[in-house]
Amino acid sequence: MKGIDPGQSTMAGTTGREMKIEFAPELEAFRAEVAEFFATAPTPAIREAGRKTTSVFAPFKECMEWHRILYEKGWVAPHWPVVYGGTGWSVEQRFIFAEEYRKADLPPLLPQSLGMVGPLLIDIGTEEQKAKYLEPILKGEDFWAQGYSEPNSGSDLASLSCRAEPDGDDYIINGSKIWTTYAHHANRMFMLVRTGNEGKKQQGITFLLLDRIDYPGMEIRPIVGLDGFPEQCEVFFEDVRVPQSGRVGEENDGWSVAKHLLKHERGGGNAASPTLMRYCERARAAAEKTPSPFGGTVADDAVFQREIGELEADIASLGHFEKLAISGHEIARDPAFPSMNKTINSELVQRASVLMTQVSGVDGLARQLEALRVGSNVEPLGSEFDLVSMPLYLNSRATTIYAGSNEVQRDLIARTVSGS
Repeated sequence: MKGIDPGQSTMAGTTGREMKIEFAPELEAFRAEVAEFFATAPTPAIREAGRKTTSVFAPFKECMEWHRILYEKGWVAPHWPVVYGGTGWSVEQRFIFAEEYRKADLPPLLPQSLGMVGPLLIDIGTEEQKAKYLEPILKGEDFWAQGYSEPNSGSDLASLSCRAEPDGDDYIINGSKIWTTYAHHANRMFMLVRTGNEGKKQQGITFLLLDRIDYPGMEIRPIVGLDGFPEQCEVFFEDVRVPQSGRVGEENDGWSVAKHLLKHERGGGNAASPTLMRYCERARAAAEKTPSPFGGTVADDAVFQREIGELEADIASLGHFEKLAISGHEIARDPAFPSMNKTINSELVQRASVLMTQVSGVDGLARQLEALRVGSNVEPLGSEFDLVSMPLYLNSRATTIYAGSNEVQRDLIARTVSGS
């Protein structure tokens, strides 16, 4: 990737002329290789799953099938070190890969294993933990659930009360977790538990790895969402005995471990803008086929044109913002950058979903509600656009809450900027 001429930057303190970020020819050749693989390797079922994914979490079966195809190609974990199965790509190559991935409408790989616990163990796990867990994650043999939130501990995660009492070489766990994504598909779990009550509430938390998700005393109850799918789960623990060898870090220091994991959860090298632009493209295409009560089609409506134009302009700004993250520009090194990126991205997803439901209109939304009423194993009752827009709207309500609510993110941004 070519360097940036600071004189071309539109950032404060520069001349105000347009900033240009261009990729070198060898990187464009790499882009063509990636695009060709994405055009030929996925099965029709994987492509359909990608088009119809309306959440951070793609359909499990197709997603794991795609995971294994990428593993065979050697491309499943571009961000991992080569010694643990990574690609050895540059930051620019990883960004191009992510950009082309989203352009191709492919299902996002599930983040809990590859994007969270795997990188955490690479960074701070014991050699025994790395040897035991990393390869099965890479191959798609293991899938990890994330046991963090509790019924009374969401944004205030430090108030969690699920308790683990030491007993010999084991811990005995009692309590519950909620919003545990795909726990009913997982075979392992990483979780935070309360092991102490001294000092600040963050100081009595421990980070545990569970070898199994079917220990005696564990119960998993799927939660059916408003979109009709059981993506989230409740997990209950009653005198569940697990080995202390699954602890990551020291006892009562799990909050530090969890913060370390969070940097991977909100990690850089992301390229969300192509997906957002695809939502706009779909909305435009559907609007051109949808009659307007004022004559013509919805695409002719001045209000629609203004709203989608503003949205596309803001998404283009996000795309530029994402490129700054890999360009070496000083803004990408600002501690507030991850919070800024998360806030902008999440709110644009919500705006795009609102626009899509507006294009679907009352008739389209009625078809979606009927589909939810009769179940997901029936023939589609409307266009693919109609059947995706409402689930996307419902799922995107959570984007400004998970991974740290946007109110918390804005507070972090303000504290960083003010130096407080």
